[in-house]
Amino acid sequence: MKPAWLPSPQLPTPTQFKLRVHLARAAPFLFLFSAGYMMGYLSSISQFNFQPQFKPNCTITDPDTKPLTIQEHESQIVQPPHDLLQFNTRCAKPIPQSEILNTIRMNMFEGIEPYEGFPSSEVKSLIHKPAEHPRGWGSTGAVFRDLIETVRPSVIIELGSFLGASALHMAGVTQNLSLPSTLILAVDDFRGWPNFRLRFHRDVPENRHADALLLQQFMANVKAAGESHRIIPIPFSTGSALIALCEWGIYGDLIEVDAGHDFHSAWADINRAYAVLRPGGVLFGHDYFTVADNRGVRRAVTLFAKVKGLTIRPHGQHWVLSPKPLV
Repeated sequence: MKPAWLPSPQLPTPTQFKLRVHLARAAPFLFLFSAGYMMGYLSSISQFNFQPQFKPNCTITDPDTKPLTIQEHESQIVQPPHDLLQFNTRCAKPIPQSEILNTIRMNMFEGIEPYEGFPSSEVKSLIHKPAEHPRGWGSTGAVFRDLIETVRPSVIIELGSFLGASALHMAGVTQNLSLPSTLILAVDDFRGWPNFRLRFHRDVPENRHADALLLQQFMANVKAAGESHRIIPIPFSTGSALIALCEWGIYGDLIEVDAGHDFHSAWADINRAYAVLRPGGVLFGHDYFTVADNRGVRRAVTLFAKVKGLTIRPHGQHWVLSPKPLV
């Protein structure tokens, strides 16, 4: 006989009984699902490559050296962009200056003189009347005369020519310094950049079938100034043109870099230009102390000078590197 204080057991209702049966049957499946999920989660974590976290006061030891602090260790690591140094620095043997024009003519213009028969009647109707002083920026700075007078170059290579302002100025300077035979190679794709007409709409022709017509305007300005015999347009990207000059053995005594103004463009131009700079020659460029420097020009110049062990001499808005070593 059960005690009076013990409650009588209550039997489950039919609904509760069915629910308990279903839960009992589902329990093994829930267990297997949970176990599989946990195993997959743990497996994914194990695939990560965790790096040890160093505390500021810890040291890194090497069997052959004394212990290094974290700061000393980091200072010895080659910092990026070390893989940006992969440029060809070996070019063909220099060809005589007397062969440069013919080499360019045969390889770039299929043997035809670029100014021959220029301008055609169609082109003449599209371009502006040649300007006595084409539009440019930093194109007449004292740096040009100072360097030309010091280096007395036989070949000048200009990266970024636009309408020819600086090329024509350098031609005038060489003429005044009794260097009338100095050859000026004007490298530019002559395509401009998106929306450049918003700023230079009065100086450049209208777009014609997706052709910016900057090359034609440049050539018109040069021919009108009587310098078509020694200011030669190289209408290709700076990268492809410099690679070609390197392969052909065409070097410059003085090279100006004033094309792309972002870090990577300036960095590539400086490295490739230095490869075709004659020993003893000088590399210089624009946009060192202007708003463009924070887009990468100054950073590219500074890094290159550090890598090559060169000195940077600011000159107005321009930068000038110490002469390329003779050896």
